[in-house]
Amino acid sequence: MHQEQEQFLTDAAEKSADTAHFEVVNRNIAHYDAAFRQGREQFSNLTLARQRAGLRKHFVLEHLEDHLKQFEQQFTSRGGQVVWAQDAQEARTAVADICAKRGIRMVVKSKSMLTEEIGLTECLEKNGIDCLETDLGEYIVQITGDRPYHIITPIMHKSAAEVAQIFHEKFGLPPGSSPEKITRFVRNTLREKFLQAGAGITGANFLIADSGSVALTENEGNGVFSMAAPRVHIVVAGIEKILPFVADLELFWPLLSTYGTGQRLSAYNSLISGPRARGETDGPDEMIVVLVDNGRSRLLAATPQRRSLSCIRCGACLNACPVYRHIGGHAYGTVYSGPIGAIISPHMLGKLDEYKHLSFASTLCGKCTEVCPVGIDLHHQLLQNRRLSVKKGYTTRAERWSMWAYKTVMKKRSRLDRLSGRTKNVLLRRFFGKAWGEGRSLPEFSGKSFSRRQTEE
Repeated sequence: MHQEQEQFLTDAAEKSADTAHFEVVNRNIAHYDAAFRQGREQFSNLTLARQRAGLRKHFVLEHLEDHLKQFEQQFTSRGGQVVWAQDAQEARTAVADICAKRGIRMVVKSKSMLTEEIGLTECLEKNGIDCLETDLGEYIVQITGDRPYHIITPIMHKSAAEVAQIFHEKFGLPPGSSPEKITRFVRNTLREKFLQAGAGITGANFLIADSGSVALTENEGNGVFSMAAPRVHIVVAGIEKILPFVADLELFWPLLSTYGTGQRLSAYNSLISGPRARGETDGPDEMIVVLVDNGRSRLLAATPQRRSLSCIRCGACLNACPVYRHIGGHAYGTVYSGPIGAIISPHMLGKLDEYKHLSFASTLCGKCTEVCPVGIDLHHQLLQNRRLSVKKGYTTRAERWSMWAYKTVMKKRSRLDRLSGRTKNVLLRRFFGKAWGEGRSLPEFSGKSFSRRQTEE
């Protein structure tokens, strides 16, 4: 058993037994569920909207190279710069070099899962560059030395009382401070940082090929400030973020808002097509987009798992997943958690043998597929990962023997009937007792099978 799997089992068992954690997470997800039910009412035909979005993303993946080239051509024609990064190391080095060449010692950063994926903050700090998170949730993660818990809501695992205690201990705010008071404090603290920073780093919700634009959607305004206040704007984006046309945002922005937070539309939606042009008063002197692969081409080559690159990072599948609700985001041991993380992480990391267990951490209930705004068949993709791991031989001798024995018995009714209830219970305890967990009692087989009872009667 790989170390990653052992750690996953340990962390998952610990969190699933933590009732306080379960209550906090499920209370926060309940708020999301209520908002989502209201937000989706804006669509007269939600099924059609999801189908259109899914087909559009499928089209993009089939012509990804062409759209990326078009984006680069359009973006650079307006004075922007594009840097291509094959992996995380190249992406980190590119951003660090940009800052070093311009003498930048402090950057502000808006929320970005990709920068978390490549470890950008740690890299910049090692190079003597202060990197400050400006999203409220990410800011709390940073000052506590924690990790993001959720794609959309980094501190979903913390209650309001816990957050208030953090600010009391870190900054001396009164115990039990309200969310409004904490937000006001953080806003005042960060305002000066925006003006002092030499560069602002953002992600990209979408990259628009026909206009060469970066589309940002947010609710706090920190992304806009990170882009507009510093003299250099650095965008770090995955190559799968491409959309062909500006008009596509008419569909994708409402879908992302509804499925991400339950809103009809996020508070701030920005379209940036390059640095400040002549005659403009606002915006950065330079704008650089770092396009990152980091395993995405590897996933693109995997059939049918490539379909998961259509993900728009709304986090809806995490909220719907019963496994995620019980074990939380940290137990997965990867940047991307939940059903989508279980599918893409093994391929993007190039370590299916070490992370195959994530695809088995699922009930296959299909709820993730049901809520995906772009119609990714997530639970089928999990099955495909399982199938691939077996095909490649990433199984133990015990697993192979167990499956052989199981199939041999189950193929014939008579063989199953010959096993007594006592034998079945012994086998159940022997092979599934540890996996079932100490906190639950294994079910017991009766002395006689159903078919034998029917025959005797």
